Amino acid sequence: MNLVPKFVINIKSMENKYSHLTAIEREKLSFPARYLHRKKLLKSNILDFGCGFGKDVEILSKKGYKITGYDPHYFPQYPQGKFDTILCFYVLNIVFLENQEEVIMNISQLLKPKGKAYFAVRRDIKKEGFRKHYIHDKPTYQRLVKLPFKSIYLDESCEIYEYQHFNQIKHQSSPCIFCKPYPKLILLTESTLAYAILDGYPLTKGHSLIIPKHHEENYFNLSFSLQSHCWQMVNRVQEIIGAKYQPDGFNIGFNVNQAGGQKVKHTHIHLIPRYRGDNQGKKHGIRCVIAR
Repeated sequence: MNLVPKFVINIKSMENKYSHLTAIEREKLSFPARYLHRKKLLKSNILDFGCGFGKDVEILSKKGYKITGYDPHYFPQYPQGKFDTILCFYVLNIVFLENQEEVIMNISQLLKPKGKAYFAVRRDIKKEGFRKHYIHDKPTYQRLVKLPFKSIYLDESCEIYEYQHFNQIKHQSSPCIFCKPYPKLILLTESTLAYAILDGYPLTKGHSLIIPKHHEENYFNLSFSLQSHCWQMVNRVQEIIGAKYQPDGFNIGFNVNQAGGQKVKHTHIHLIPRYRGDNQGKKHGIRCVIAR
C-alpha cells in the first residue's frame, strides 16, 4: 500500500518551468519602480534582477538612470560587477522556497557593501501553488512571500522590502560578535536566515564561516529547517571559494561546547579549503582531529 499522500506525489512531479510566463508586457513603469523613483531611492548603478521583458529598464534608462537588466529567460547575460541598487520585483512569488534563497544569495553577492536592494512581492494572491495560465495554458506557480527585511510599503496588492547587508544594519546592543558583525566585514553572501564571511583567523586561504542570524549557542538546538538553510548556504559558499581559490579539497564542520573546541558562543559552520601540501604528515582529515 502506498502511504504517501497524493498531493505530495503531485507536487514532487511538477516542474516550475513555466513560471516565467507570468511576466507582463507593459507600456508604463511598474508600481514598485514608480514608488522607488518618486521616493528617490534609485541610486547610482542599478540592476533589475528578474526584469522580465525589461520595460522598467527601458523607461528608467530614458529617465537618465544607469540601469542593467537581467532575466534568465529574456535577458540571460548574467550581470558582472557590483551594484548600488538592485530591484527584484515579483520574482520571489513565482519560485519555490529553496529557489527564493538562491535568488537572495545571488542578489547579496551582487550588491555593494553599502548598497540597498528592494524586493516587491504580491499581496493579492488568493491561492498558492500551480495553476493553468489563462493565456498560455501552461502550469505556472505562485506563492505568498514574507521576508524578514524592513518593509517600506504595504497595501492589499503589493509589499516592498528594503534589504541591506546584515552587518550594515543597526542592531540592538549585543555582546555577540555574530549577532552584531562589524560593518567593515565583507559578506560572502547572505540569505533570509544566515550569512557567510571569511574567518578572521583563517587556517587556510578562503576559510569561511556560515552563521545563522538566530542566536543559538548549540548547533543541535537549531530547528531542522534552519540547519537545512545553513547547509544550503554551505553549498553556495563552497562554489564561491572554489571559483576564487581553486582548493584541492575541503574540511567542513562545527564545534559544540567547550570540550568540542567551541570558542564563540554562537553556532557557526566552518568551511575550510585544503590544498595539496598543507597537511602535517600522512594522517589528516576529520578522523585525525584527535591525535592517536
